[in-house]
Amino acid sequence: MKRHSESKQQNNTIHVWGQLIQYCKQYMPVVILALVVAALSSALQILGPDQLKNITNEISRGLPALVDDVPILGAINMEAVVHTALILVFLYAGAALFSVLENYIMATVTAKISQGLRTDISKKINRLPLKYFDQTSYGDVLSRVTNDTDTIGQTLNQSVDTAVRAVTMFLGSLIMMLYTNWIMALTAVFTTFIGFALMLLIMSRSQKYFVAQQKSLGDINGHIEEIYSGHNVVKAYNGGVAAKQVFEGINESLYESGWKSQFLSGLMTPIMSFIGNFGYVAVCVVGAVLAMKGSISFGVIVAFMMYVRMFTQPLSQFAQAAQNLQRTAAAGQRVFEFLGEEEMKEENEKVKQLERVKGNVEFQHVHFGYSKDKIIVNDFSASVKAGQKIAIVGPTGAGKTTMVNLLMRFYELDSGQILLDGVPLDQVTRENVHEQFCMVLQDTWLFEGTIKENIVYSQQGVTDEAVEAACKEVGLHHFIQTLPDGYDTILNDKANLSQGQKQLITIARAMVQDAPLLILDEATSSVDTRTERIVQEAMDKLTQGRTSFVIAHRLSTIRNADMILVMRDGDIVESGDHDQLIAKGGFYADLYNSQFEQIS
Repeated sequence: MKRHSESKQQNNTIHVWGQLIQYCKQYMPVVILALVVAALSSALQILGPDQLKNITNEISRGLPALVDDVPILGAINMEAVVHTALILVFLYAGAALFSVLENYIMATVTAKISQGLRTDISKKINRLPLKYFDQTSYGDVLSRVTNDTDTIGQTLNQSVDTAVRAVTMFLGSLIMMLYTNWIMALTAVFTTFIGFALMLLIMSRSQKYFVAQQKSLGDINGHIEEIYSGHNVVKAYNGGVAAKQVFEGINESLYESGWKSQFLSGLMTPIMSFIGNFGYVAVCVVGAVLAMKGSISFGVIVAFMMYVRMFTQPLSQFAQAAQNLQRTAAAGQRVFEFLGEEEMKEENEKVKQLERVKGNVEFQHVHFGYSKDKIIVNDFSASVKAGQKIAIVGPTGAGKTTMVNLLMRFYELDSGQILLDGVPLDQVTRENVHEQFCMVLQDTWLFEGTIKENIVYSQQGVTDEAVEAACKEVGLHHFIQTLPDGYDTILNDKANLSQGQKQLITIARAMVQDAPLLILDEATSSVDTRTERIVQEAMDKLTQGRTSFVIAHRLSTIRNADMILVMRDGDIVESGDHDQLIAKGGFYADLYNSQFEQIS
């Protein structure tokens, strides 16, 4: 079972790298050019020891020329020495220039690849259905956008070319050693083979820990994001201990996978260092024996001392690169899993458009469930005339917000139809549907920007007068004028706005949008009674001439609705205006009267 799991992990790694190569195919010619340049840089360095051998031999030949124990001046061929030295300068200067060029190319390409990944993930987020985010924490998604994407970019920039340099240096030095002296070459290869085998063994064992490390990193980001966003609730319910226990569990998992992956990969450096030093000793001993026999010159030993380092050092570099490549495979798996998630269906073929919408809405036998085994809305049917104010009420879980989500096409129906002015919503694009609605939700959403930018959000050609008019309608204009920068005040963590003021800004945003249909989902739930009356008056003006859907738990706020749809267990059990439903004495009357009983 364990062997099967490791084999599967290796297959996943190969598959992920195949995906990454496929993703980077437009840059592959440039990447290949950079890797060729990196190989050339290493090749020029490999030729250096051979030239040093020539210099050493040239000097050695001149040293024995002594008369009466006095060196003969000019016995060393300085012209040959200088000529060889110039060749060395050319080789090393060329290697440095090639290295700089390769670094520039790879830095540019990897930055573009990282940018492309972040862009594609951002686009992917907009194409994913809401049910994906119902099942996945925001922190995990953010970790894929930041941590995993950065890991891929850094590895491509630092490790791919390092691996190519290491392979080139390894093979090139091996060839030069065999060319220089095969006996000493085999000595170096034998000592290094032990380290290479250990490196492969460590790599095969450590990959699963890198995968677990990236997953735990996403989990811990998701947990922290959730606890931080709900910090007040955690404090209020004394949930700090439980949250800490969950955090410690995830952190322990991250610790286990982190130290094991780092420890195993960290073993490569001391092992290869020992193998390299052992290679030095072996080459020196064998070289001394061969030199005493006259089989090699002293320059060959000098060259081999450098070749042994060139031969063993790439293994350490390759081991380090392999560690990073493993981490990249783990990060790439998470990124490509996200990019491979099922998207909402493309709607490019839909040419029908909703134009000059009056606001007639009809629900025809709507069925829907967030999962196949749990249907929430059962055979929902209703007809709404343009300009009517429709209130949807019912106990928690009755399907009120779900109906609005279906109306906005945030989710697709299991069966049935929703028609707007007689046009089925699934026959037009989602964007076209969204254009027909302005929306105020229970949860406020403001971004870092000015008050005006938050109100005008995503709308074009909105004048300052229109913004001020909307703020006056909701009773926000006076407050904004008291701020130092007025409508140009930046909303960020330092902006001291109450929850009610934030909600008023989102209501003003809906007014500015001026769409033919309006959705209010507990829009006044976060404001006090006095502010609620101001907002309610503004909402009454806003709903005039618009088809409005109002979800409310405080039934006193929807007494003037043209029609009240009473939902229970996904079905409409009653419909009519307030007076009719109270007179009927049914489920709505029980809900309405129970609220006043609670107040009294």
